[in-house]
Amino acid sequence: MYRATVLLVSLCITWQVALSVTDGLLPNGDFEYGPKPSEMKGTVVIAKNAIPNWEISGFIEYIKSGHKQGDMLLVVPDGAYAVRLGNEASIKQKVKVTQGEFYSLTFNVARTCAQEEKLNLSVSPNSEPRDWGILPMQTMYSSNGWDAYAWAFHADGPEVEISIHNPGVEEDAACGPLVDSVALKLLSNPKRARDNLLKNGNFEEGPYMFPNTDWGVLIPPHIEDDQCPLPGWIVDSLKAVKYIDREHFTVPEGKRAVELIAGKESAISQTVKTIINKIYVLTFYVGDTSNSCVGSMVVEVYAGKDRTQVPYESNGKGGFKRAKFVFKAVSNHTRITFLSSFYTMKSDNSGSLCGPVLDDVKLVRVRNPRRHL
Repeated sequence: MYRATVLLVSLCITWQVALSVTDGLLPNGDFEYGPKPSEMKGTVVIAKNAIPNWEISGFIEYIKSGHKQGDMLLVVPDGAYAVRLGNEASIKQKVKVTQGEFYSLTFNVARTCAQEEKLNLSVSPNSEPRDWGILPMQTMYSSNGWDAYAWAFHADGPEVEISIHNPGVEEDAACGPLVDSVALKLLSNPKRARDNLLKNGNFEEGPYMFPNTDWGVLIPPHIEDDQCPLPGWIVDSLKAVKYIDREHFTVPEGKRAVELIAGKESAISQTVKTIINKIYVLTFYVGDTSNSCVGSMVVEVYAGKDRTQVPYESNGKGGFKRAKFVFKAVSNHTRITFLSSFYTMKSDNSGSLCGPVLDDVKLVRVRNPRRHL
């Protein structure tokens, strides 16, 4: 549990000193360096600086993979250790950042006891007093019980304190979500290409993805994070969308794509400048991720007041097709929205939600509309 080596002592820096992070795990972000035996009572951490690089408060447990709680076996997705946040518990870490830039936090989380567990993400300093996100843990999207979430923020200073807090109060103080592998990524502001009016239409710019996990990253809805971790886009629905990579899923183009995992409650949109009465062509890929998501799928597309549907028959083995939508602009700004018509579950009996893949979205204005009708 506690590895006291000369190298660790020389390299380990306590939470009071902010470290600079580029793209990847926060210092001790995987919690593999833990408390001394004298700083624990069973699994409960009793000293606020016991976990190197972190400050803790409230009921925090240091959990080893394979720990048994009643009839439940707690498994850690990456490495051997994770932390559990009980009643009103929080973990904090200070990090050096570039002031004025946007960042995305990615972390793995699992629900343990309660059905309505949630996590409150925040940073300080923050010029917007209510700029925090409460992410509900009622729905778990992966079949193994762990999900990865992303949450974005604007750096209002050269140093920020990142806080992950469980605001819940349960009868059993030990009930609360498990957190593992906390990472940070600097988000770029993608420009519109000459052949595409949409920003980040290929979804290549997005949150950090853990190389050793195969369940993608959930992008929370706008109501839970007004700084979207997917630059250029907004998740304007009640449920998240899933950000996926080529290493673990079938992606039609490039290295990244989006999976619409929660039917009409999983929608993604972007607003662009348009010219009234001009004709525009929207093209995109629709497919499946090769994750046992089988059945009849339909992607609904909205462009202002116009709408179309793109059916896709999935065998769950990673196919895709190109679709096209032609519309006339009726406003100086047009919102482009994608959503899935139906709820779909994986055919592996896991009960996990899944859905169609969206990728390589391009929008252009055309001078000769007849060629595209």
